[in-house]
Amino acid sequence: MSVESQGPQVGADEWVARQAHRREYLPSWLGRAQRASERIGWWPRLAVAGLAGVALPLLGLGAFQLQVGIDALVIALLAVGLNIVVGWAGLLDLGFIAFFGFGAYGFALLSSAQIGSTGIHLPAYLSLPIVMIGAAILGLGVGLPSRRLIGDYLAIVTLFFGEAFVEFTNNVAPSKFGGANGITGIDPIKAFGFQLTTNAGYYYLLVIVLVVTMAVLRLLETSRTGRAWRAVREDPLAAAAMTLPVNRVKLSAFACGAIVAALAGTIYAAQQASVFPTDFDTPILILIYAGLILGGAGSIAGAVTGALVVMVIYDGLLRSPADAGYLFYGLVLLTLVARLRPWRRLAAVLAATVAFGFAAHAIARAISASAVAGGPQSGGWIASALRDWVIVPANPQAPGNWGFVLLICLLIALVQVNSRWRTILLVPVIYLASFVWETRLVVEPSITRQLMIGAILIVMMNARPQGLLGQRRVEVVT
Repeated sequence: MSVESQGPQVGADEWVARQAHRREYLPSWLGRAQRASERIGWWPRLAVAGLAGVALPLLGLGAFQLQVGIDALVIALLAVGLNIVVGWAGLLDLGFIAFFGFGAYGFALLSSAQIGSTGIHLPAYLSLPIVMIGAAILGLGVGLPSRRLIGDYLAIVTLFFGEAFVEFTNNVAPSKFGGANGITGIDPIKAFGFQLTTNAGYYYLLVIVLVVTMAVLRLLETSRTGRAWRAVREDPLAAAAMTLPVNRVKLSAFACGAIVAALAGTIYAAQQASVFPTDFDTPILILIYAGLILGGAGSIAGAVTGALVVMVIYDGLLRSPADAGYLFYGLVLLTLVARLRPWRRLAAVLAATVAFGFAAHAIARAISASAVAGGPQSGGWIASALRDWVIVPANPQAPGNWGFVLLICLLIALVQVNSRWRTILLVPVIYLASFVWETRLVVEPSITRQLMIGAILIVMMNARPQGLLGQRRVEVVT
């Protein structure tokens, strides 16, 4: 990588001033598109994204698609909040989901009849700021005992906090928190004479809140506080040596992240009109982290993009066998195209896989008709294409389970062998993956969705460790 030589700049740190020249771009036209996007500017891009979000329902989305959009926007708002703690301050917070739950339960208690006997039943425009201030105080309370912890130790402490919140709402004061039955009958959001009673209304509210939050955090990112967070992330000892109040910087990150999470929780509770302890358990935390990692930790736009992609895949595509099949086989093909070079190697693997499948299916049918009596579980034209290629027994559950175990063993072996044997081993691995998908995974959406998100993250981290929109700095030798 080459850069034009520059002389020392008066009044500016030369290393910082030339940071754009150390940025790693994608190759070919993708890199040119990145540079063109950066020339447009951050604020115009935010305006265009906001207008696109507002215009999306005008395309005629159904009730299901609109609910998926609402869920995706909630996770995107949470990913933006988590980006403050993890992406900017570098604090591995595994209890972040508890702040989301605090916002939801706080709004539910203040804006419902759950504690009506105490005379507390506030309108939304009063409940919301109270809950957000309470979340900030709670964030400080969590940060105080863990401000000196880093890495795994901080993760363990915050994970305990997250699990403690779920246990608290489940088992403590069931008359107030509802226990496993949760809290129902929560008021909708009312403010300035408007009352949100439809999913479309909550969708537009979330778009506005997300855009405003991104704008505020952009200003915060470029402020002294944002620079302090990033300094603590890079090297806490060096930051302390430069007289930065490291502990206070960490506490501010916890508090700001908690405020954003609580804001998401209040909107979620109002839209659902109910909250339950299981809504704030570990699977939701996994989705938030998956979105942040996929999009790129440290990037506001990356956090939002990653969360939207994850939720559209998780909540939308993977619920339908036909759509899930397109995603699975598309991901397999995309991975092969990206990783296999030269092209004749890719062609050889694909041709061998096709031939292997037809041969295996013919042999299985000759041995026993019941071995191929079942049909592919994917829908659409994929099922027709695979009918005489992939083996699906009449009772596929047990063979599918054994195939899953064998697939894991083959994947472990695949990364241990040399390049030649890896090419040969790819053929049975791809075929076995199709067998497991058609016999077990596509009919178990609750398991499959988690596995597919994990597979997408693994592929992404190998191809682009910094995420879709994350930036990796590189040193330049001139």
